[in-house]
Amino acid sequence: MDTTTQPRTADSPTGSAEHVTELAAPADRAYGLIEDVGRWPLLFAPCIWSQELERTDDVQRIRLWAVVGLEVRSWTSRRVLDPAARRIDFAQENPAPPLTAMTGHWRFEDGPPGRLELGHRWSTSGEPNAVDRIAAALDANSTVEIAALRTWAERPQEPDSLIVSFSDHETVDAPAADVYDFLYRADLWPQYLPHVAGIDVETVPAGETTAGADVQTMDMQTSAADGSTHFTQSVRLCFGTERIVYKQTTPPRGLLAHSGEWLVTRGPESTRVTARHTVAIDPEAVEEVFGAGTTTAQAMVRARDIIGANSRGTLRAMRDRLGDTGGGR
Repeated sequence: MDTTTQPRTADSPTGSAEHVTELAAPADRAYGLIEDVGRWPLLFAPCIWSQELERTDDVQRIRLWAVVGLEVRSWTSRRVLDPAARRIDFAQENPAPPLTAMTGHWRFEDGPPGRLELGHRWSTSGEPNAVDRIAAALDANSTVEIAALRTWAERPQEPDSLIVSFSDHETVDAPAADVYDFLYRADLWPQYLPHVAGIDVETVPAGETTAGADVQTMDMQTSAADGSTHFTQSVRLCFGTERIVYKQTTPPRGLLAHSGEWLVTRGPESTRVTARHTVAIDPEAVEEVFGAGTTTAQAMVRARDIIGANSRGTLRAMRDRLGDTGGGR
């Protein structure tokens, strides 16, 4: 991959960079992966969660939460989509200090050889070394993102054939605040959940840069039905008393990525809890993890069974501890 950076001076607190690589895949496929921001937590290691807030014709507003340097930051961007030119231009709406502006573009060309380009342009308030710090953080994230996008686009399998989403539900005869607290206090899960062998949770309280979310970093040991133990790392975004979203930053063998959500919905007399998951299967590890002769489609079913069993176990333990309405399914 090639990277070019614009020269800067102390009197000009601005910077720009382009990350470029060859692309051995249809430009339309790569463009589609970038247009669909809902998949970004599966595609890009730094991205924890993403939302499309609005869309009118070819103008789109999105919100992202991503690991930048050593912390999680959130921002909104306005994007202009040009599928005919296979180009997407973006601009952050309210850049966090020391940034005063951040814009850029994605551009894709068919080959041979094809071309994939991610460009950034930014300016700062003049804080010492800010431009260089931003350049370093952008270079780290852009290098990871452009390599991941190229890998996804160049796979022989269509992305949809590797991704599966599913959910489970439970109704609990308890206030929503108590239900949310059970999910939020993951440090207590080893007391209630047999499949959690050990856990370590660190919490950073919500701030302006996280758009109101407490950020939890979670290292967990999970016991499988066969007696084996699996280690995973996750980042969780905790919003008020209604939603916790997460991404496994170190997923178990067999998965390329796993993101999910706990949604707490208040009812007149009870609380409904939904556990949502989206996983991407690693096609190169299917037979090693799930057994010789296993197809990708069969691996998806197995992953749904295993992951769903753990979340259903968590929902049952919550119901047993807080209240049982008999409404789970």
